[in-house]
Amino acid sequence: MFLDPSIDAILCARGGYGANKVIPLLDYELIKKHPKIFMGYSDITAYLISITQRTELITFHGPMLASYKHGFVEYNYNQMINILSGEKGVHIIPPKTMNPHILKTGNAVGPLWGGNLTLVMNRLGTNDQIETNNSILFLEDLNEYYYSFERMLIHLRRADVLDNIAGLIIGELINMKDEDVPFAKSTDEIVMDICGTMDFPIVTNFSCGHGTYQATLPISLPVELQAGNTISIKLLESAVE
Repeated sequence: MFLDPSIDAILCARGGYGANKVIPLLDYELIKKHPKIFMGYSDITAYLISITQRTELITFHGPMLASYKHGFVEYNYNQMINILSGEKGVHIIPPKTMNPHILKTGNAVGPLWGGNLTLVMNRLGTNDQIETNNSILFLEDLNEYYYSFERMLIHLRRADVLDNIAGLIIGELINMKDEDVPFAKSTDEIVMDICGTMDFPIVTNFSCGHGTYQATLPISLPVELQAGNTISIKLLESAVE
């Protein structure tokens, strides 16, 4: 697909499992010489981060074909078109109906990195570990137990991944599960227990992940996270040349 001049964008069909086995096999020089818009989420996180790290091309965490199985979502389409059209100064604002939360107020500027929490954590200690210094880090996941979510965040904290980030965005955490004996902490409480003493703004329930509303987030693009009277991610540069 990257070699086909008639193709301008590659929109992944779905996530699943197996991307971590494929990323060592990709020809990153070929991808760099034939840049395309490349977008997906979930297991596709592995491709997004590896392509951006090794080619310095912007990739996009956003809707896939599977996202439309339940119908057309105007929010997703409008966000995608605004960003992929190369507009500057785009504000990504989650729908009010999602009830996004500000756990710590503030504004922060940095490159946008992240994706599926499990995939981000699985890269720790490898050559593909993401560089989070001074970044705006976003994380989302699906079908996790509350204790597992806490364990992964603790792992990121102990691995120094969170020490020097500029801001933290937690996307939708869909279908969180509990044991017969309740864990007795919400996801917001877990985030604050682990990150509450750290000096950066924190937003949760943002419109990224496996839910209905999926913003298009350009990996590595400089952005400003605004967590005050409103919640938004402002793109400081055009995402597409």
